[in-house]
Amino acid sequence: MDKKLCLSENKIIGGVCGGIAEYFDFEPSLVRIVWVLMFFLISVFMIVLYFVCWAILPSKK
Repeated sequence: MDKKLCLSENKIIGGVCGGIAEYFDFEPSLVRIVWVLMFFLISVFMIVLYFVCWAILPSKK
């Protein structure tokens, strides 16, 4: 089975964190917490990275 990184249906905004969590078999809320912590450390980069991931990752459908 080939894993594919894609947007998740388990989403709050765009499904990026949920997709990353599903790909690596992590808890989605843990990925979201890490993402928010990283946001406070390097805010502008994380915002840009989130929107880039949202734009380039395919949805499951």
